Amino acid sequence: MKDVTFIKPSGMDSLGRKFALVVFVAIIIAGFAVGYTVLVMQQSIALQQQQQVTEQYAQRYARQLNQDFVEKEQKAITVNQIVMRELASQPLVAAKTQKALADGSVRSQDDYSAAFIAANEYNRRTAALFDRTAPIWQQLSPLVLQDFFNFYFISKEQFIRISPGDWALQVNVEHDFNNDLFYSVALPEQNPTRQPRWTPVYYDSIWKKWMTSLIIPLYINDEFIGVTGFDYSLNDIIELLPPTDTQFQSRAFLFDENGIVFGASEQQLSANTAMNTRYSGVKPEHEALQRYATQVAATPNAVSRAASITPDQLIYAAPLTRLNWYIAVYTEKSKVLDALTASRSRLLLTFFIVAILVALFLQLVVYHFLLKRLNRLSAAINRLSRGDLQQVMLDDKQDEIGLLNRAFGRMSAEITELVSGLNARIEEKEQAERSARKLSKAVSFSSSGIVLTDQFLNIEYINPFLTEMIGVSADELNQQPVHSLFATEMHHVGEEITQTVLARQHWRGDMLLQFQQRQLWVSLAIAPIRDDKGDISNYVCAMQDISFIKQSQKKMEQLAYYDVLTGLANRSYFRDQLRKAIAMAHRGYYNFALLYFDLDEFKRINDTLGHDAGDELLKEISKRLMARLREEDTIARLGGDEFAVILSGIKDRAQASTIAANLQQAFAAPVKLGNHDVSISASIGITVAPEDASEEELLLKHADLAMYEAKARGKNTFHFFSPDLNEAANERLLIENQLREAIREHQFLLYYQPKIDIRDNTIIGYETLLRWLRPDNTLVPPLRFIGVAESTGLIVQIGEWIIWEACRFLSRQHSRGYTVSLSINLSVRQFNDDNLPEIVERIIKRTGADPAYLIFEITESMLMGDTDAAINQLNQLKRLGVSLSIDDFGTGYSSLSYLKRFPVDELKIDRSFVKDIPEDRNDMDIVAAIIAMAQKMNLRVVAEGVETVEQADFLRKNACYQVQGYYYSMPLAEQELSRLNFVISS
Repeated sequence: MKDVTFIKPSGMDSLGRKFALVVFVAIIIAGFAVGYTVLVMQQSIALQQQQQVTEQYAQRYARQLNQDFVEKEQKAITVNQIVMRELASQPLVAAKTQKALADGSVRSQDDYSAAFIAANEYNRRTAALFDRTAPIWQQLSPLVLQDFFNFYFISKEQFIRISPGDWALQVNVEHDFNNDLFYSVALPEQNPTRQPRWTPVYYDSIWKKWMTSLIIPLYINDEFIGVTGFDYSLNDIIELLPPTDTQFQSRAFLFDENGIVFGASEQQLSANTAMNTRYSGVKPEHEALQRYATQVAATPNAVSRAASITPDQLIYAAPLTRLNWYIAVYTEKSKVLDALTASRSRLLLTFFIVAILVALFLQLVVYHFLLKRLNRLSAAINRLSRGDLQQVMLDDKQDEIGLLNRAFGRMSAEITELVSGLNARIEEKEQAERSARKLSKAVSFSSSGIVLTDQFLNIEYINPFLTEMIGVSADELNQQPVHSLFATEMHHVGEEITQTVLARQHWRGDMLLQFQQRQLWVSLAIAPIRDDKGDISNYVCAMQDISFIKQSQKKMEQLAYYDVLTGLANRSYFRDQLRKAIAMAHRGYYNFALLYFDLDEFKRINDTLGHDAGDELLKEISKRLMARLREEDTIARLGGDEFAVILSGIKDRAQASTIAANLQQAFAAPVKLGNHDVSISASIGITVAPEDASEEELLLKHADLAMYEAKARGKNTFHFFSPDLNEAANERLLIENQLREAIREHQFLLYYQPKIDIRDNTIIGYETLLRWLRPDNTLVPPLRFIGVAESTGLIVQIGEWIIWEACRFLSRQHSRGYTVSLSINLSVRQFNDDNLPEIVERIIKRTGADPAYLIFEITESMLMGDTDAAINQLNQLKRLGVSLSIDDFGTGYSSLSYLKRFPVDELKIDRSFVKDIPEDRNDMDIVAAIIAMAQKMNLRVVAEGVETVEQADFLRKNACYQVQGYYYSMPLAEQELSRLNFVISS
């Protein structure tokens, strides 16, 4: 599109300037009218706003004054209670110590107050008032006079104590308090409710001041004693009124419930004004203010309506509830209106300036939105009339000029279309030819195989890339059905493709191509080509070589589902097959058995001959097992030396037993590993589904429990799952959880069984034995929890605690002068812990135990695994100065050649050899041989389990002098050892 140029009108010929002038005049006229209205409204609003401000001031000042009076009342009540308590604390009787003055009065004075009473009323009761009130006023008057002008007590006997004391010194002896407002308002007949009361404003002729007093009656044991009074000067109250507002000179005054006004100016006094004269009020600044006060006092609930009485003032009165007074705040209306006068001239000037700016703005708006657009349309019409067919750029807004522009645009477009239509058609044809040539080249040189077929899927074109990919010429495939490219095993897919394409016109998927002897996998996509009428004329088939992807998928599946070492199924594939077997069993097709294998002593072979030999062993075992299984069975290696088998179609347990026995025969023949013939066995756990369970996790758990039971029964056997195993596992889990709680809650105890030197019946040492005392005071047998602690590893934590407590026990025994030794049993896990020597050394240092008296007991089986590691651990312990003992000697399979290499100090004969002495000659010969061997090897020998005198005599005759057993003492707690009748070595 092309822009146009036009000539802009000048001077008053411009419609925009004429329109702006008319608008300017209209705005000036309207502005003055609006301005007058605004000023009137502004005046009304200003008065309303100031009235609201006046109300807020009055209410705020009223709250402040009310709060001040409430605080003073609370303080006065507290003082009244103090005076009452002090006067009631003792009987009001005292000796008369004051002397009457010449005027017939009794008066006294100190630094804080003064007291007065007529001499004829002075007796022992009033004398007590003189004495008792003086110290009270010394304490209270400094605090009370901070809030009140004075503070006094008047008794019913006409006694008065007052601070400051000038009043009591000047009062006439004939003065009658019953006539005083500040006394009579609190008398029982005037104030039966005994409430604090404020007096009306009255004149005090002694102080020469107008006062209001807070009078509180004082009762002791329900007897009226007098009053406490607190005077508040009217001048002090007036000083509390707020200062004059600086903006509008707002003022405030007070008036009471009778409309008497305080505070406008002070009332004139005569020299003879009498005591108790009521305050008659003052004349306010404006007479209307007095009428307002009278109206509000008469109708307190019509405060807002009373404001109409003062037409020249904005006024509001708020109540002072404690005194039944009101505080009124007023503002002169003339002061408020004077502030608006200055704004009137500024408002008129503002209207004038706004009118000029609006006129200028309208001139610009009319030109931009109206005249400029009309000028552009006029110029465009001129260009079209001169034969310029180029499209002119006009706006297309939704208004009248926009409609005119669109009509002109349609007209010029039709003319332009008629002229340029032929050229456009020629250009389109040339463009289509160029696109066809590009598409043909793209298909021919594409890196994907492209096949064009007719509507019946017969090949019409095949691109060079595909012919090269499958090794065939285009002529050989011309007019052949497209499924002729598919491999023989994919022909059923070819039929599906034909049916799908005819029904849905599209197909996508993987396909195996084969031509002559060449095969390859491709990703095939078939899509239709439609003619101008929308009918299918051809199909295009795009093929992408994915042979490499298929090979990679196959390798990945092999890695994902099969064990790399043995070629057996892995855990993932096995779980899939197990789920399928469970599903088949659910449907009632067959039962099946799940077998868990674990090779016995495989770790020993691995540690002895190396991991390569272990891998060869696993591969050989896998081959033997595969050879003995049926085709429908599944075998998998789950990891390490664990195997699992799913036996399908099992009729009963007898059939599963037969197959399991047959599988065990696979381990009968030794396995040749290098130069070694290795014998191997397996423990097998068996569970039957759905008889035992029909859930995957339960079946795996049951098979695992059965396998561990087979190991517990001596290995090299198989065992079926039974509910008892599940109960045992649950009990084992329960004990494990309770053990963890016992460790946290310190529920373990140590018992000590004495070692006796039978030559002189002397205690030479103790063996430490662990006991578990539950919170319900039941002892758990060690046989029930030691195995669980060992298998879960908790025995390490428990064992460290045992060493700590045992060393503390040994230190306590030595501190008492007993040179006894202490034997501590080590568990397998403790002994195999590399940190054991470091832990023992730290405990010995922290507890101060003598290592020469510490004996660590270990079993033969603990030494027979990794012998070199065991010897190293023993040497590390010996380095600390402790002794080492082989416990339960004779029950294991230790070699004497190994025994002489172990740095042990003591052999402990197992109780199984001692218990049948003297009945069993074989046991007697074995014990005698162990004793003789120990003596030859310079080792101490200790016999445990001695329960009869015959056993003790036999051991003494064979020179075994250190024994322990129930014949001498059962294991005891530390506090019970003192009951033993043996001498302790010292």
